[in-house]
Amino acid sequence: MGIREDAKEIIDASIASALPDNAVKKALKKLPACDGKIYLVAIGKAAWQMTKAAVDELGDKITDGVCITKYDHVKDQIDGIRCFEAGHPVLDENSVSATKEAEKLVSGLSKDDFVIFLVSGGGSALFEDPKVSLSELQDINKQLLSSGAGITEINTIRKRLSNVKGGRFAKMCEPATVFSIILSDIIGDPLDMIASGPAYPDSATTEDAIGIIEKYSLKVAGDVKALLTEETPKELSNVTTIVTGSVKQLCASASIKAKELGYEPIVLTACLDCEAKAAGQFISAIAREHSKDGKKLAYIMGGETVVKLTGKGLGGRNQELALACAEGIGGLKNVCAFSIGSDGTDGPTDAAGGIVDGYTSNALLAKGITISDVLANNDSYNALKLVDGLVITGPTGTNVNDVAVLLIGV
Repeated sequence: MGIREDAKEIIDASIASALPDNAVKKALKKLPACDGKIYLVAIGKAAWQMTKAAVDELGDKITDGVCITKYDHVKDQIDGIRCFEAGHPVLDENSVSATKEAEKLVSGLSKDDFVIFLVSGGGSALFEDPKVSLSELQDINKQLLSSGAGITEINTIRKRLSNVKGGRFAKMCEPATVFSIILSDIIGDPLDMIASGPAYPDSATTEDAIGIIEKYSLKVAGDVKALLTEETPKELSNVTTIVTGSVKQLCASASIKAKELGYEPIVLTACLDCEAKAAGQFISAIAREHSKDGKKLAYIMGGETVVKLTGKGLGGRNQELALACAEGIGGLKNVCAFSIGSDGTDGPTDAAGGIVDGYTSNALLAKGITISDVLANNDSYNALKLVDGLVITGPTGTNVNDVAVLLIGV
């Protein structure tokens, strides 16, 4: 078996282990006895998979439910649940209309009722009832996503422009109890930032929000600036929260599979948080240093990088990381690297990420393409597509950040 095939086995094993099915069912066993009705609201890129697990566990105990996920992520209809698809990473009209259905579902509940709230990454775009016009919010989101701002900074702004984020959805559910099960996609599992914390008290302040606008020189109207000065809920008394998964699990699974395949696994970090190109350059430097050690090594990193847009190409952070690595490992015969999003999507593309080896850069050069030019134009998708460098998994049903693995053979 070649080193690329080893990489694909690690990809498959990592994603399979991160599926939320068993974790959701285990969490639901902690659901207290309910004298009222049980409703379900699920949001995020893993919403369908989490909903299916919950319905398999609870069946007709669920009175009604709404599931909101990304386009092409609803695998089938689920009995008793209304499934909606909407825009991600930039929200659209369907995000708003589906969210309003969830708001209707939880209006007028009693203190004996329960709302099972299933949350996964991507919920910030998919679950939204904006305080400003949709076009204005879309513009702000696009500015944030292209500025190089981190997910925590982005969500700090989103919360103040929303009727459901920053704990406000939980307030809508009062006096019912919210039982929130979270699949974490943010480093360190900050519960108020995952999907912008619809059912968790907000730790960020108005000063934080204004500082982010100034830091990235974002262009916002006066009504937006006024909303940034309105504080979000700091206390919630009707919510129980359980975290079911994180990027640490993703890295651990990659490590276990790599070891099974004969590699010595080395987890460098589960808190990767830098520009994608820098991360790719870093692991390529490791490859150059250790490619002649005479043993099989697997260097593993998990987290979420960022891309600062300088061009108009097509790609995502994982593809950009992989391509930046390819530039540094050119000519190495026993090296392969990949970077993928665990949800199966990377940026506005149909790829989960990218996979490269010591031949990738020369293969592109043979087509008259230099990696530096591709990276300057942020066009990693089209470049990797030319050299069989895209990882295509389709929607996976989970979302616990990204994992990048450098494999060194013998």
